[in-house]
Amino acid sequence: MISLADLQRRIDAGDLSPHAAIAQSLEAIGAQDRTIGAFVCRAEHVHAASAGPLCGIAVGIKDIMDTVDFPTEMGSPIYRGFRPRGDAAVVMMLKQAGASIIGKTTTTAFASVDPTPTLNPRNHGHTPGGSSSGSAAAVAAGMIPLALGTQTGGSVIRPASFCGVAAIKPSYRLLPTVGVKCYSWTLDTVGLFAAGVDDVARGLAAMTGRPELLLPPSIPTPRIGVVTQDFAGRPEAAGGEALRIATKAAERAGASVRALALPEIIAEAWQAHSVIQEFEAHQALAWEYRENYEAMAPLLRARLDESRGLTPAAYDEAMGVASRARHALAKVFEEVDVLLTLSAPGAAPQGLGSTGDARYNRLWTLMGVPCVNVPAHIADGGLPVGVQVIARYGADAAALTAARFVEGALMRQ
Repeated sequence: MISLADLQRRIDAGDLSPHAAIAQSLEAIGAQDRTIGAFVCRAEHVHAASAGPLCGIAVGIKDIMDTVDFPTEMGSPIYRGFRPRGDAAVVMMLKQAGASIIGKTTTTAFASVDPTPTLNPRNHGHTPGGSSSGSAAAVAAGMIPLALGTQTGGSVIRPASFCGVAAIKPSYRLLPTVGVKCYSWTLDTVGLFAAGVDDVARGLAAMTGRPELLLPPSIPTPRIGVVTQDFAGRPEAAGGEALRIATKAAERAGASVRALALPEIIAEAWQAHSVIQEFEAHQALAWEYRENYEAMAPLLRARLDESRGLTPAAYDEAMGVASRARHALAKVFEEVDVLLTLSAPGAAPQGLGSTGDARYNRLWTLMGVPCVNVPAHIADGGLPVGVQVIARYGADAAALTAARFVEGALMRQ
């Protein structure tokens, strides 16, 4: 993989020009993407910016985000050839930080569940996960150092786990969703993929202009609460092993680690997620569903068909549960600095028939808290499995710092 931090150090030292750094990504895409299929479209020639913290950094943009330089097709024939007249807010944030937008990465239709043809770079017989399939795969294959994705259920953390890369789903609304195709306005969150936790932190800090998100010179030892999410069902062997390995590594590195039970209202919120997501999806995708029904991707269309009976009363009740759960979760963080839990049930499923299961992600998306994936285990077939480090709402710097602690502990074992 290409480390963003390493590129920045080399550019700052004068050992690598920004133009050469961009050329490195273009060359890697040319060599790899015919097989992996991570990009929907890309530029043949890209100029590096003259200044900015992300000068020389090539970035892939999930194809549900508006880009003036590329079509935005949202994984659907309904929008084939669609050209926005402006960039999404997050794309402009990248450009203002000096990044070079190199292309659009594959997405499931409207960031839902119908798989893309993108292959997992770690094992081509398995899915890279979804819905941010192309972004995770492009980083994992060493094509680009940074990519944007989105998460409504688990579409940043889960593909990061399947592809063996670091990623952050930041606190809700740290990154704006203006110009990003909406599925659920209560849940949709823009996230980042990169090679390691330091790389993710540098990308997020540069985009937002928040230097406090950069990792500190000395990483403090966190208090960690391990959460198994029993309400979401048992993990596969590989998922359970990843959490066990990460827990033991953190303990050996000196962290205070203990199992933590979550209040019952949080399990209720886990169930409420799907009600909120699908009720809002019916409004966000009303034109596509009503006026272009036959052109809708089949799994998404079936999901919307099944949820047509959701009522405003059920939605209001689910929103109330979510609000009470957020208050309860805030009290949990009085006992620990971060939570450590599963990023996915196990390794990436075989074949391209499924993008994987978001059951260990969706609660945390609903809670709006920052989540960072850290690769923790290599299962059979060379398939990575990650764990996620979660901090209280707004404590993105703490989540990144604790994730770096866990990442370092895993590297030393």
